[in-house]
Amino acid sequence: MIPFDYEQATDVDDAVATVTADPRACFLAGGTNLVDDMKLGVAEPRLLVDVSRLPLGGVDALPDGGLRIGAAVRNSDLAAHDVVRSRYPMLSRALLSGASGQLRNLATTAGNLLQRTRCVYFQDVTTPCNKREPGTGCSAIGGYVRYHAILGASEHCVAVHPSDMAVAMTALDAVVVVRDADGERRIPLSEFYRLPGDRPDLDTVLAHGDLVTAVELPPPPAGNRSAYRKVRDRASFAFAVVSVAAELTVADGSIGSARIALGGVAHRPWRAALAEGVLVGASPGDDVFAEAADAELAAARPLPGNEFKVALTRRVLVAVLGSLAEEAHR
Repeated sequence: MIPFDYEQATDVDDAVATVTADPRACFLAGGTNLVDDMKLGVAEPRLLVDVSRLPLGGVDALPDGGLRIGAAVRNSDLAAHDVVRSRYPMLSRALLSGASGQLRNLATTAGNLLQRTRCVYFQDVTTPCNKREPGTGCSAIGGYVRYHAILGASEHCVAVHPSDMAVAMTALDAVVVVRDADGERRIPLSEFYRLPGDRPDLDTVLAHGDLVTAVELPPPPAGNRSAYRKVRDRASFAFAVVSVAAELTVADGSIGSARIALGGVAHRPWRAALAEGVLVGASPGDDVFAEAADAELAAARPLPGNEFKVALTRRVLVAVLGSLAEEAHR
């Protein structure tokens, strides 16, 4: 048993100050990822600061028609929320596909965003891992890589981000609200996560002591159609081999807007900006959907053992876009 101290935060500023002052302190909310990593020896905090009782559990309408989701909102509650189901169905579907009911009842919005990779080498402390111990090497390269990255990886790390919710929120142009010792700031989710580069141990742009307090979603475009589709090795709870979050608006025979993010393919939820650029202004159809997928996947660099993910991602993206276009014409 590894000993650690535990404190219950009294308010947001208290939580931020306590964690900032101790380099081996961290925040605890649902704990569905952190506690697992502690059991595995991957995480060894000296102090856990419990933020689960702070008043961060609301889902509130914003003046511009968007939505503010508190950091402590449970995944089950968010998936079932009437506004999320009606205006952001992609997000609800991603949450429902992301974990078992028991985990969704405990996991929080911020914790979901901040969960760490499920790479088997990261979770095995007997193997070298640059994400766990910088400079030790990447055991996945040359190893078992079925679930690993085909986009944006580096020679230092080929792990992927595990969250389904984060993929949908990336496609929805979510903004993360963060509190630090100097006050509050907002970070677009597209800029929140880092690619591995030569520092794969740094998952996000957050500094030690930064506390996520909310996520804000802009209002959805009028007439949009959206979907989240996840391909996994079994129909019950499993992490994505590949997933697609996509939203289209179609008017007068052309695509007015497109927002797409891919999961299971990179160190962060992958915003498919190149595919979006091909789609906007084009007439919907399988040919243009295939062209968009090919444009995004031209930079794919699969590893020996996960080459199939390139073709799989292409097929899933084309199929999702086709379904959305068909819905738009009904």
